[in-house]
Parts: sequence; structure tokens; C-alpha cells
Amino acid sequence: MATDVKKEQKKFMKPSEIVTFGIGLFGVALLTGWMPDYTMTFFADFAFKGKVDSAQIASVIPNVFGVAGFVGAVMELIIGVLVDRTRTPLGKVKPWVGFGAIPLAIIAMLVFVAPNTTSYVVASVWMFIIYALYTAISCAVESPANCFGALCSPNPSERSSAISIASFLRSVGQSGGQVVIIVVPAIMKAIMGQQQYKNAEGQGIDLIISTAICALGMIIFVMIFFANNKERVPYTNEKVSLRDSIKLVFTNKNLLMVSLTKLFGFGRGVYGTVSLYIAIYLLGSKGLKLALMLPMGIGTAVGTLLVNFVLKKFSTKRTYILFCVYGASALTILFFVSRGIGFNSNLIIPFLILNFFCGIQHGNTNVTPNIMIADCIDEMEYKTGKRQEGLAYAGYGLFSKIASAGTKWLAPLLVYTWSGYKISQDPNIAYADQTDPVLTKFLAIYTIIPAIFVVLQFVPILFYDMVGEKKERITAALVAKREAENAENGEEEAIEDSIESEAE
Repeated sequence: MATDVKKEQKKFMKPSEIVTFGIGLFGVALLTGWMPDYTMTFFADFAFKGKVDSAQIASVIPNVFGVAGFVGAVMELIIGVLVDRTRTPLGKVKPWVGFGAIPLAIIAMLVFVAPNTTSYVVASVWMFIIYALYTAISCAVESPANCFGALCSPNPSERSSAISIASFLRSVGQSGGQVVIIVVPAIMKAIMGQQQYKNAEGQGIDLIISTAICALGMIIFVMIFFANNKERVPYTNEKVSLRDSIKLVFTNKNLLMVSLTKLFGFGRGVYGTVSLYIAIYLLGSKGLKLALMLPMGIGTAVGTLLVNFVLKKFSTKRTYILFCVYGASALTILFFVSRGIGFNSNLIIPFLILNFFCGIQHGNTNVTPNIMIADCIDEMEYKTGKRQEGLAYAGYGLFSKIASAGTKWLAPLLVYTWSGYKISQDPNIAYADQTDPVLTKFLAIYTIIPAIFVVLQFVPILFYDMVGEKKERITAALVAKREAENAENGEEEAIEDSIESEAE
């Protein structure tokens, strides 16, 4: 047992690999982290302004994002199967991330190039097709990138630390795109002047330029990861069918419970869409969404580090539940403080401060599920002898994309229909003024509605049991298994060398 413990504590990764793993996730998040919310406002407020009836466009957007979400769910399973069938000298995950970066950058650019049409049908078909394509291709990069955490090291402790640091950098990357969206308009104003910039903003040109910069950055950062990182956990060689894959996803209890957190908490993400409009009407510009979200992003980064500390004291199960209860409480407090002050300039400072405390909960959802999934993969290998990282993360991704479909359907429904939001009809004015009842509903979409879903998302974790003695026993058994396999391989190589020597 002492030998097993020593083996478990062995470090496999170079310090630079831990950093470049995070840099890779940073690069992917630099593009994908802000795309959905800004795509939504591009479709609603800019793409067909003055050409197609805005009410018709607003009514179809929930369905556009809902369909794309279900496309993403199907793609998660397909990509999971393909990843587990991938056998290359580079590994099973790296080729997907490295070779998928350029296609993802191209399709992201095309999202913000709307056809010049006055036809509602043409506009609708284009939105459905282009965003479904973006969702499908982003799955082929994001899902394998997340999967790498289970392959970077066979040491659970080292693996957890690497995932935590990489998740921290990914959360920073999600805010990185917001920096670009602030810098690009500032440069455009300096070059074009205020009035010409307003005209360009009214057509969404600043979004197109920002996307190009983020797409280029994504390619560069992903290539740094691609060049420096290695997969170190051996994969099994059996072929995997789609039928077996679906069975795996739905029959492993612990993996299913982790995956169901996404489904139960699907509505927590609606805050992202409305945050763009809160930035516009509270801070005065969509580019200042970063100023609104930066405290939350800092809170997320702090939360990511805090989760790593809490995990040294508590199990993944207790850590997840603890942060969910905290998150729901923080969001509820933010709502009542906002209602008390009112939606005006006096709210800005308290709102930004409380945003920081609300962001801490996101450190949990960024880190803890990924560690749990890696533990579930160990459990599945222990029970079946098969190590199927691609499918395990695809199972989680399947529920994540279904939840995302629900979020992207619910969010525009709340923002564009329930709140009573008015879309600008002037081609040279980006956003129309809104009434106080609309702004109050925006606050509810940002706080109370997500708080309800944050509570719901920890319900499945109550039934998760890959913790404590069970986790330690399985980890030790896998260490012994791999040592035995290495010894057996060594004996076979020695026999082959002996035979070759006798033949000579």
C-alpha cells in the first residue's frame, strides 16, 4: 500500500504543461466565452435592422438558439465516440483541439456576416443554419479540450490541480473577449470620430472586428497548448459503438448525477444574456459589459482558487453543495439590494461589489464537475476495464448542451418577450430607451431566476458517491493494475529481445 501511495503522489507533468493546458482553454474561451450573448444581440438588434420586421426576428431567436443547443447535444455524443476511436501518435484529444481551431475561427467570423435581405424567411433560415454550424464545430474543439484534464496525468491529485489552474485561466479567457470589445470601439472612435462610430456600431461592425481579433487569439493560444502538452493516461483499444456510448452515459450513476446538474440548473445561465442589456442601460454601453462582469470574473477566479482550497478539506460532493447554497444566497441578496436602491446610477457601485461575491460560485461549476468526471472515468475503468474519457465528457457535454438549448431558448424569451423590451428602429441608433418595469424584470432575470436554478442543480449531487473510501480504494486498484501491466509488458519485451538475440 505504501508503494501505491507513493506512485499516486508521483508528478508526471512539467510545470510548463500545466500552464499551457490553461493557455489552451484560455484561447478557446477567448472566442466561445462571449459568442452566444453577442450573437443574440447581433441577430436581434443589428443583422437585419431596417430590412426585416424586428418583432418577427425577435420571435424566432429563441427557437434559433434552442435548435442549435440540441444540435450541440447530438454533436457532443458523436464527438465523444469519435474521440474515443481516435488513435494517433499525438493522442486522442490533441488532434481535435489543434486541427479544429482554424475551422472554428472561420465559422465564428461568418456568424457576424449577415446576408443583405429583406426576406424574413431567408433571414430566419440563415440564423438557424449559421448558428447550428457554429455550435457543432465549437463542440468538436471545446469538448475534447475539456476532456484533456482526464488524460494529462494518472495522479488524481496532480490532475485535480491541473484542472483547477486550467479552469482558472479559462474563466479569465471568458472575460478576455470583453476586453477586446472595449478596446476595439475605443480605437474605432479615435479613428472615425464619435458620429461615424455610432453609425458603424448601429450596423454591428465593432462586433465583426472584435470576433476577428478573438478568433486569431484563439488559434495562437491553442497552438501553444498543442505544441507543449502530452496525454499520459493510456487508452484502451476496443472499438466503441454509439449504442454502447449512450448506454454508458445513462447507466453510470455517478456520471449521470454529475451530468444532471447541468439539466437541473439550465436556467442559471440566463443572466449572461441580460447582463449585456444591464450594461447598456446601467453603465451606458454594451462594451462596458466587461466593467459589469469584471467583478464577477474576478470573483470566479477567486472562487476557482477557493474551490481548490476547500477540496483539500471536503469531498467534491460537499464542496459542490456548499458553493451552490452560497451562490443562491448571494444572487438573492443582489436582487433585494438592487430593488431597494432602484435601477439608476446610485446602484452601480453596490451592484459591481455584489457581482464579485456572486461570481465566487462560478469557480465551483467551472472546476468541481470536471474533477468529478475524471473520478467517474476511474470508476468506469475499475468496473469495466475500459477507459473512455471522450464518452464520459461527451455524456456531461450532452446534458450541458441540452441545458444550453434550454437556456438559449429561455433567455431570449425572458429578455425579448416577458420583459417587454423595445428594439430600436433607427439604423443609426443601436438601442432604444426602456421603461422602469422592463429594467426591473432585467434585474430579476439576472438574479432571482438564476438563484432558483442554482439551488436545483445540486439536487442530483445528493446521490453522488464517488468520494471517501470508495475513491481511495479505486485509485489504489488502478495504480496496481497499471504497475502489473507495465511489468507484463516489460517481461514480453525481454522475451522478444531474448528471441531476437538467439536468432542472431
